[in-house]
Amino acid sequence: MTQMHPVSRVARIAALALLLLAWATVAPAAEPRYEGFKKCASCHKSQSQSWRKTGHAKALALLEPGARSEAKRRAKLDPGKDYSKDKDCLGCHVTGLGKDGGYDPADPGIYLVGVSCESCHGPGGRYQGLHREAAERFDKNKLTTPRQALADAGQDFGFVERCNACHLNYRGSPWKGARAPYNPFAPELDAKYRFEFDKAVRDVKAMHEHFRLEGAFTGPPLPPFHDELQAKARPIGKDDR
Repeated sequence: MTQMHPVSRVARIAALALLLLAWATVAPAAEPRYEGFKKCASCHKSQSQSWRKTGHAKALALLEPGARSEAKRRAKLDPGKDYSKDKDCLGCHVTGLGKDGGYDPADPGIYLVGVSCESCHGPGGRYQGLHREAAERFDKNKLTTPRQALADAGQDFGFVERCNACHLNYRGSPWKGARAPYNPFAPELDAKYRFEFDKAVRDVKAMHEHFRLEGAFTGPPLPPFHDELQAKARPIGKDDR
């Protein structure tokens, strides 16, 4: 048996190391963990209270037997059936279905019920801590934090596609991402199911009321209509922080 020349062995090890480095560079990073709206509400009390009054907060209840019976009949669904554990439906009625830390129908977490904060803003496993640290830094020394740090940690500032994934995911949809399982409540069934993000983001009954942010974060990226919504936003009371 011939022995491998030392130089050849070193070359093979170096090549393998470069291959592993290249793979690590292109491999997608794991998505952050979902934490549930309780952690968001601990700092954003006013937004949370407003959200609890919206249809998004009560989305899971729509899957229960007897809820919206006539609408279900028109969509060719059984109004007497319990769809609250049907994974084809749940994705648009809870937060983070099938994701790390997200809603699990076998062990449902109360803080993942409904279309909550992380459904729009993305899983908070890495950025929620940055929010708290930045707020403390701003309160103590008026030091601001680049908003890009939140984006790098997984916070979604566009969230249009997150909305489209449910509201425009029906057969014949103009949205290119539409795929099964489809939303049976399409505009052809009733015009009220027509979804326009520009209108929806301004609807406090659908989203939540917007409150004035104190400026702990600066710079891009900014959510859609940030300046417009902040110009109309209400101040947050001292007891609501």
